[in-house]
Amino acid sequence: MNQEPSPDGAALRRYRDPAYQPLCRTLAEVRANIDRLDRLIVPLLAERGRYVKDAARFKRDAFQVSAPQRQQEVIDKVLQLAAEHGAYPEVVEACYRALIAGFIAREQQDFAGMEAVPEVPA
Repeated sequence: MNQEPSPDGAALRRYRDPAYQPLCRTLAEVRANIDRLDRLIVPLLAERGRYVKDAARFKRDAFQVSAPQRQQEVIDKVLQLAAEHGAYPEVVEACYRALIAGFIAREQQDFAGMEAVPEVPA
């Protein structure tokens, strides 16, 4: 049976964990809350992107743009945040690896379109 679940139907499964507390009565409510979170997340990604763009001004070459040590620091930091907030660590890591790769690709484009600032003698 290959059809989408009814958004307004009753739950068809339950968790065995007695401590689990359902958040919504219907799939439609679940989807509405996911959509609400997406409306919060996308503006934050846009803001993050503006800072990534600004960071390109401080980098000398493509290696500095990719900043592999900084990438690992970010992954370590978000995995700690995932643990603190009860997020799935494998999902957080996968998201951030994709996020970082996308932002680096964009920053490389921005960097390529920039010009060097003349160095001022110290």
